[in-house]
Amino acid sequence: MHISITALLAVFFQIAYAQIGRPFIHDPSTIVECDGKYYTFGTGGGGLISADGWTWYGGAVRPGGGAAPDAIKIGDRYLVIYGATGGSSNHKGAILTMWNKTLDPTSPDFNYSEPIVVATSDGYEENDAIDPGVMLDPNTGRLWLTYGTYFGFTRLIELDPITGKLKEGNKPVDVAIVCEASTLMYRDGWYYLLATHGSCCDGANSTYNVVVGRSKQITGPYLDNVGRSMLEGGGKMVVATRGNLIGPGHFGHIKLEKGVEKMSLHYEADLEQGGRSVLGILPLVWKDGWPVAGEKFKEGTYEIESVRRGYALELAVDFTRMPGGPRGFGQPNNEPVKPVPPQQLADVIKNWPTGTINLRIGDYMSRPHQQWTITDAPDTTGYLGGPYYKIVLAGTDRTLAATADAEVITVPAFTGAPEQLWRIDQLTDGTYRIMPKIVPNSGKKLALVSSGDSTPTLAEFDFNSDNCKWNFRAH
Repeated sequence: MHISITALLAVFFQIAYAQIGRPFIHDPSTIVECDGKYYTFGTGGGGLISADGWTWYGGAVRPGGGAAPDAIKIGDRYLVIYGATGGSSNHKGAILTMWNKTLDPTSPDFNYSEPIVVATSDGYEENDAIDPGVMLDPNTGRLWLTYGTYFGFTRLIELDPITGKLKEGNKPVDVAIVCEASTLMYRDGWYYLLATHGSCCDGANSTYNVVVGRSKQITGPYLDNVGRSMLEGGGKMVVATRGNLIGPGHFGHIKLEKGVEKMSLHYEADLEQGGRSVLGILPLVWKDGWPVAGEKFKEGTYEIESVRRGYALELAVDFTRMPGGPRGFGQPNNEPVKPVPPQQLADVIKNWPTGTINLRIGDYMSRPHQQWTITDAPDTTGYLGGPYYKIVLAGTDRTLAATADAEVITVPAFTGAPEQLWRIDQLTDGTYRIMPKIVPNSGKKLALVSSGDSTPTLAEFDFNSDNCKWNFRAH
């Protein structure tokens, strides 16, 4: 994060004042869960708290000021790391670590330990000690920290996971150049170095984007998809500007469960929110061994397609035939061609029951009983990275709902009941999981599954089974 003190102060005041439901933050740490709530810290000392991962409020607390913190849970404690200087023009910096039993500032156990310096820069070397990113290696249990800004090298050091201090005898290793706000991930024998490239802190003119390289060794070399080293400026694109969301940076990795991963970041400017820097949460998709940003689900009308067989979710109603046309056998070809109009909702709805209608899975024929309109539900709650959605048959108010018997049906109208609210997660393979907010009279988390070629139901999610996965085909 290469910014001036003036810019730092502006960001601090942006965070410090009340921002009810508004995710204004700069340089956010990786999102961490603590006692059922989510926390992220930003430049200036403040941060955000969310009860559901969707609606965020100011109020997270960390001492030390400075810039670009990171956070991680290790055992039953939380380690918070930050750059004390905040991007000073002379590039003299220090990175410090501190522990807390909880991130909840209202808890009697809330008490940060004295900060410990783990890295410094003297203003003359080719490194700026700022922008830390931390990873506990799931393969070895060792704790690693990367740091550095665009002005010089990104460096790697090892910390003691018990004390948070620099590992005795450890020396920094250069792993990248011309990037900042780095962090590490491990997956399937590879270490991935994610870093932010481009310029920051210029609002809608910022060119921030996140790139990645990988290595079989934690110390590198980190190469991109065409074999270029990140020490030579390499890096495969992970996420760049998207529409009115300008300049993504400060990647954080959140692994919720097998097949469900998220990335946290900030956008330098959200044009729809006054050009402010805002928190972003996106699905993380793995493609050919590389991480790439997925998509927040977009409202629209879709075929909901089962990955199991490619069949479509539909109302269990009698199939209404369309007028047959010439098949071309022995027919004259010099007659005028007349389009066959597609079947309309008005053509069939009068034949449907008016109460509850069951569901099935069948061949997709682009018929009204197979087309679903999905929109953000008029509800203030959500989940990590998205709101809850309502799923209705296109052109009607007929609504998808979960039952107490762990089945899925449609009811005549949307009421906003929690069993009519749906979570839609893009999975790491690019497909989707569909889950009701609650299953009535059940404490279980169940997902929409195809238990057979023609039967949808609710059951526990299994990423290894195509029964649990769905695609959405725009109508």
